[in-house]
Amino acid sequence: MIKKILLLVLALLMISCSSPYDKPLKISATTWIGYTPLFYAKEKGWLEPLNIKVTNVVSLAENMALYQSGNFDAYVGTQYEYSVLSYKESSLHAVMMFDRSYGGDVVMGNVSINDLKNTNTAIDVYLEMDSINITLLNDFLKKYKLEAKKLNHINKDQAYIATLNESDMKNPTLIITYSPYDNYLTKNGFKELASTKESLDLLVVDAMFTTDKVYDEHQKQFVELKKLVEKSLSALEANPKEYYETVKAYLPETSYEEFQHSLEDIVWINKTISPQLQERLNQADFPIRKVIQ
Repeated sequence: MIKKILLLVLALLMISCSSPYDKPLKISATTWIGYTPLFYAKEKGWLEPLNIKVTNVVSLAENMALYQSGNFDAYVGTQYEYSVLSYKESSLHAVMMFDRSYGGDVVMGNVSINDLKNTNTAIDVYLEMDSINITLLNDFLKKYKLEAKKLNHINKDQAYIATLNESDMKNPTLIITYSPYDNYLTKNGFKELASTKESLDLLVVDAMFTTDKVYDEHQKQFVELKKLVEKSLSALEANPKEYYETVKAYLPETSYEEFQHSLEDIVWINKTISPQLQERLNQADFPIRKVIQ
């Protein structure tokens, strides 16, 4: 009897002393500059004590597909991925904000906007169809009254799109892309036609998403991760060069100068969101009421 009591006490002690981070929190992220605070924290070893696993993937479409297949507990992405996945999972919500694109998402082309308006030829459009690229394209078409044009959608990931060369294009061509891939396309002869820097009409925001169930299971990890994101951004502000050296493996073929330029293409919104942006997010049916403060 005494032995049974001792075993019961020991079991209770083990339960009471167990770590709140025993269960891993698995997060997927693309190699967008706005998500580098996660990679910085990972490289610094800050995530290990919290049992948080961050995995980088190539494309936004791959990121969403992996989340849908149940491989990850949370993912980072844009309002597009949220709009798609929230139809299937009503409790999906943003838990933390990262940035608003401020020129980081770009529409590029081999002809001018006036040429696009005047052409009767079908326009080739290279983009990731199942991503924020399609939202940006639709905003662009609406803004410049190009909705009636015939489009030939060519669905490719950004790694492939970055290899395109303007001299090889036979038709009027649009490319929907983002930093740092726009740097390669500029080198390959394409011109920027519009971007998210112009106004909130072309809107792209980045956030981390999960379900109510996962958040309840990992709340302490999410809260601590939010603190580490802010710690990473403080490190970026204090020493951009050291930050770049830490995350450059996630930004292949991106020089320090290009990295600095890319930082000018986003506005960090992890702490505050302007009233104007709140209104625009409401218009886009993007709820922020559950974001960790």
